[in-house]
Amino acid sequence: MKIDHIKFGKNILYYSIAGYGKTPLLAFHGFGQSKEVYSPFSELLGEKYTVYAFDIYYHGNSEWKDRNQALEKQDWEEILKSFLEKHQIDDFAVVGYSMGGKFALASLELFPRKIKEFLLIAPDGIKTSFWYSLATYPNSFRRFFRAMIVKPKYFYQILTFTKRLGLVDKSLLKFANTQMNTREKRRRVYLTWVVFRHLKFDLKLIAFLINQNKIPTMMFTGKYDKIITADNMMDLLKHVKEYEHVILEAGHNTLIADTAKHLSKS
Repeated sequence: MKIDHIKFGKNILYYSIAGYGKTPLLAFHGFGQSKEVYSPFSELLGEKYTVYAFDIYYHGNSEWKDRNQALEKQDWEEILKSFLEKHQIDDFAVVGYSMGGKFALASLELFPRKIKEFLLIAPDGIKTSFWYSLATYPNSFRRFFRAMIVKPKYFYQILTFTKRLGLVDKSLLKFANTQMNTREKRRRVYLTWVVFRHLKFDLKLIAFLINQNKIPTMMFTGKYDKIITADNMMDLLKHVKEYEHVILEAGHNTLIADTAKHLSKS
């Protein structure tokens, strides 16, 4: 495995390179993870793909130092152009899991004619959560959002309230707790939600680009996933003419490895 990086101003994006397959595969992980989570892809699918697995900003070794400046789609276009030129990549496949789905969707929107294969694994960015919506509200709301993250008593009060009313599934509460149980984790939650707030998508446009360019598209979701459900993915898939939707016997956390196993057998 080789480690490399791309600079964009003061910001730096790290990625690993593994496998030796003919098709470059750009892989984007979920919240709280790093590029290493895609090792099952290079191990099981390395003959088909050369896997470029990225540390998304605020994860692994990647840094977005312009904390008061949102990552714009135009920024991502420049970053990805530099990466493609550096490695002399003309066309490529993309896979995005959970939060990484936003980066997969942005890559497709910006480079639809270069995408050979589009894989989404329980992706964020299709049905927007309440928390991401809150992060995009005016500054007065965002200050409250930041206070809730920095002073977690507000967050836990909301969790307790929703739990009492039965509004949130237990697995969602557990997921929220594990991602908010230290100051550093809460800081990362705030920064990623706010800095990535402009990565929003017109799903009809995404579907149009998939249809127009006849991009082979596969969606993977977990039967027991309460965080990003199979039904919610229809907000995009109902507009796509041809796709494969695989529902795996899995929850949210094991989906990358389970997807790699499924693809290795097909």
